[in-house]
Amino acid sequence: MSAPLHPVWQKHQGLVWSNPHADDTVRIRAALVRPRFSQLLDIALAFGLDRVQREWNILAEESTPETLRARASVERILMNIEKGFALAGSRN
Repeated sequence: MSAPLHPVWQKHQGLVWSNPHADDTVRIRAALVRPRFSQLLDIALAFGLDRVQREWNILAEESTPETLRARASVERILMNIEKGFALAGSRN
């Protein structure tokens, strides 16, 4: 029996449409190779920015055409999310 899906995946069902039972790692990595700010922000809020960054680091090391194409966007998005989290944290 598979573990229940995190609720964030209800909002982002199309990431792995061919594998509805994919685990969180597969889904996070799918989001990273097709980066959209709002989607990556939702995932970072659900799993933590560190987790998303770790998954990106693993993908980036592989240097596949997908990751090379996504690199600039992902790194910009993750940097902006990090800045936003830091700003939000300093206001509390």
